Amino acid sequence: MKKLTIENKEFNLKDIKQLYPAVLVKTGYKDETTEMSLEWIDTEAKGRVEIAGYGLFVSIDKEDKYSFIYKTREELNRTILFISKQINS
Repeated sequence: MKKLTIENKEFNLKDIKQLYPAVLVKTGYKDETTEMSLEWIDTEAKGRVEIAGYGLFVSIDKEDKYSFIYKTREELNRTILFISKQINS
C-alpha cells in the first residue's frame, strides 16, 4: 500500500478523499480565517484581502481533516513538490 508523508504525518494514499492547497485569508472578524483557492488569489484578489498563510489540506472522511499551515507560498510549493515526488515514485 502506497504511503504519503506530510510533515511527519503518514497517510495511506488510497484513504485520501481530498488533497488540496489553499490560501488562508483574514475575514475581518477577530482572528478568523477562511480558505480561498490559489487561483482566486492570483487572479481576483489583487490586494483586496489580507493573507494569513497558506495551507495544504487532507481529507480522509467527513470527520478526519488535517491541515498543514505555512507562512509563505514558497514553503507550500516545496511541500507540494515533495508530495508530487512521493506520488510519482
